[in-house]
Amino acid sequence: MASLSTLNLKLSPLAHRRIRRSSSSSAAAKLQLPEYFIISASMNSTNSKNLSLNYQLNHKKISKVTGINRVATVDAPQVQDQENSTANQGHDAVNNIEDPIDYIRTLLKTTGDGRISVSPYDTAWVALIKDVEGRDAPQFPASLEWIIENQLGDGSWGDERFFCVYDRLVNTIACVVALRSWNIHADKVTKGVRYMKENVEKLKDGNAEHMTCGFEVVFPALLQRAKSLGIQDLPYDHPLIQEIYHSREQKLKRIPMEIMHKVPTSLLFSLEGLENLEWDKLLKLQSADGSFLTSPSSTAFAFMQTKDHKCFQFIKNTVQTFNGGAPHTYPVDVFGRLWAIDRLQRLGISRFFDSEIADCLAHIHKFWTDKGVFSGRESEFCDIDDTSMGFRLLRMHGYDVDPNVLRNFKQDDKFSCYGGQMIESASPIYNLYRASQLRFPGEEILEEANKFSYQFLQQKLANNQLLDKWVISKHLPQEIKLGLEMPWYATLPRVEASYYVQYYAGSADVWIGKTLYRMPEISNDIYHELARTDFKRCQAQHQFEWIYMQEYALINFEFFAYQNFIEEFGISRKDLLLSYFLATASIFEPERTKERIAWAKSQIISKMITSFFNNENTTFEEKQAFLTGYANINGINNTNVGAKREDRVSSMVLATLAQFLEGFDRHTTHQLKNTWSTWLTKLEQGEGDGGADTELITNTLNICAGHIALREEILSHDEYTTLSHLTSKICRQLSQIQNEKEVEIDGQMRAKCSIKKKEVEHDMQALAKLVLEKSVGINRNIKKTFLAVAKTYYYRAYNAAETIDTHMFKVLFEPVA
Repeated sequence: MASLSTLNLKLSPLAHRRIRRSSSSSAAAKLQLPEYFIISASMNSTNSKNLSLNYQLNHKKISKVTGINRVATVDAPQVQDQENSTANQGHDAVNNIEDPIDYIRTLLKTTGDGRISVSPYDTAWVALIKDVEGRDAPQFPASLEWIIENQLGDGSWGDERFFCVYDRLVNTIACVVALRSWNIHADKVTKGVRYMKENVEKLKDGNAEHMTCGFEVVFPALLQRAKSLGIQDLPYDHPLIQEIYHSREQKLKRIPMEIMHKVPTSLLFSLEGLENLEWDKLLKLQSADGSFLTSPSSTAFAFMQTKDHKCFQFIKNTVQTFNGGAPHTYPVDVFGRLWAIDRLQRLGISRFFDSEIADCLAHIHKFWTDKGVFSGRESEFCDIDDTSMGFRLLRMHGYDVDPNVLRNFKQDDKFSCYGGQMIESASPIYNLYRASQLRFPGEEILEEANKFSYQFLQQKLANNQLLDKWVISKHLPQEIKLGLEMPWYATLPRVEASYYVQYYAGSADVWIGKTLYRMPEISNDIYHELARTDFKRCQAQHQFEWIYMQEYALINFEFFAYQNFIEEFGISRKDLLLSYFLATASIFEPERTKERIAWAKSQIISKMITSFFNNENTTFEEKQAFLTGYANINGINNTNVGAKREDRVSSMVLATLAQFLEGFDRHTTHQLKNTWSTWLTKLEQGEGDGGADTELITNTLNICAGHIALREEILSHDEYTTLSHLTSKICRQLSQIQNEKEVEIDGQMRAKCSIKKKEVEHDMQALAKLVLEKSVGINRNIKKTFLAVAKTYYYRAYNAAETIDTHMFKVLFEPVA
């Protein structure tokens, strides 16, 4: 595979031609961004129709692209207090929408109680319910119809696109029992029995981690039902079946029956597999929607035993929602929204859906409790997976959430997905690890969570134990490995997206519950298609800008021999690329060209000036002459300031700075000149060491982004100055670490300074708190600039040069598949 080390950083023929055309002008002549840098107004995220034309996407109907048509067309009941009229169109609102952004917006707006595939197993349990009026007929004949219509060609029921023996067997025995109970479709029963008999041997090779939830409890219970119905030829006495019976007996002995009748536990999810239940006590643990832990099968069994009206109403609503079918869990409004936001953010396309994401987070926060959250709202039972994801996303978006909610999942020195968990899996603990990194000062529970989750995941990686019990995802091991190598402080948005576009599997990801299931709000090929297309467009824009940056450097410095340029200022073309990369990896949106270029230029120019001032050959008089020359810059059409000076270095640096300032409107130039004046004053006073340009960079970015505009008082606002001083302090420390992190010992490079300094970590936590928490002071986008800049310094101090090279190549040059 290509890498930055094999990439020719020399100018392209196009760049050389443009430079030759510019050679007749002065060295500091103004260089305009070429026309292809100008971003069309159609890139505005509010105009998706124009955007789709720019992307030149192939117009495919979404239902065909995703391959999840029967999932996405259900007309689900909406959250009762949903005010958005669009949401009331139902889940079929996404059908036939060709524009990807419109499709995803509609998908998010109409999430309601969540989209999820139908479970044959749960549908079969619903089909077993007898007519409530006492007639010899099923109460839900549509459920039987669903079973009849969805038998696979080999006689089984289950996920057609991914084979998992546990999924196929538990679905098939349930559907066989349902059909035989009503004495219909004997042919389908025969085919199902034959499938069971011919495939039971495959249990021997099944991955235990992919065993569906409660399989060893509910599967034997269904076999007992089948036997009582007189179904012949099932492999009741097969040795592997006997092993499952034995496992069931052992598990039932371990179940704390007294506890499960008092407090909500995961056992409520599989009541149909349990015995000796005290229903008067269990009904007190029923969820507000009438279900038992959102499980249609468990609730159907409970209704058969109790005739409880709330159970019946939950089942009736579910069957109506899914046209006769029933998913393995419902609602999934919390789970669906949280993971959708996470996927869109990591794919780098969340900016198109800001308002929809805000609505989703408001929904999550409404149902947030001091116990955490579950996949469906208003559940007394909560888990660490949904709670960790919810905590992280809510905190990132300014919500006040208490991390001590995670104590609910900690026992002694270990964290578990939920109480009573037998086998801890990687994916929930990975989400705990990600949440633990958004730590504010003094939050000990997050420090404990971070240490536990990091060690747990490292051990899983070392032992190659990354098959997960909740999701089947091809690239999950690489995703976790990368997450451990790139902590949040050292993760830049475009670097993350470059990897996640590669790892995200879209609709190929399969989730594991009582059966395998799929959720289009989470695993969706349209997300992937849009992310790839957007990354390609952004990357093309960035490559054009990189050509421009090289032209800019050569035109401004062409009267310097290249080697002399390195000797004078210690700046190479690689340094120019690094400065541009750090800006681009942080603010990548095509319409933010001006900010990126200003960031990169400011870093290079400030480094030139610092080098000039710190050079032992630079006299006091030359420094003063430079400052006087700068004070006389008016910022407009004054690119030759200092050209008459005999000192060629001072002349070039001053001219370069003047040329940079004149590239803006008069008001912006005035603000930028004041910012540079402040920085030059500090430099003159000896405060120009590593990281001292942080205030210069953040002010420049906020000015260029229009955040300051006519409100220059923002720059002196207490909150702004606090952020500025703290960020500068952090970046000075990180620059020192960057400069000292490697030293040659016995011919090899060895780490000299660790980034894990307590002071740096504490200051980063304090900065995260100032930026992420809502305040009545300055705009949130202004605050985010400080964190973005600080993270680039942390990124450089944390990563090896080879790693940074790899990231630069992936973000700027590597073609997207």
